[in-house]
Amino acid sequence: MGRNESKLNNPELDLFFEAVLKLENIDECYNFFEDVATINELKALAQRIHVAKMLKEKKIYTEIAENTGASTATISRVNRCLNYGTGGYNLILDRLEGNRK
Repeated sequence: MGRNESKLNNPELDLFFEAVLKLENIDECYNFFEDVATINELKALAQRIHVAKMLKEKKIYTEIAENTGASTATISRVNRCLNYGTGGYNLILDRLEGNRK
């Protein structure tokens, strides 16, 4: 799904994503995201990518919940996105996996 097809498409979000793409390393990410988001928002986002990674590794819900602290509702939502979403999780997880090889 491209930008023009997204329900979220708007100039403010474009600016935010352009800003994210300018970040060059993890330290810059910490500095930027700590300024623009709350700790709880960042933890929720980090939890979702962790859940997605574990789902892709074929882990079961109870193991994912124990390891991440995510609710079954969050796990279900991430699983739905992995299987029927825009492909964003899979794209990033595949790229992350490629970096580890």
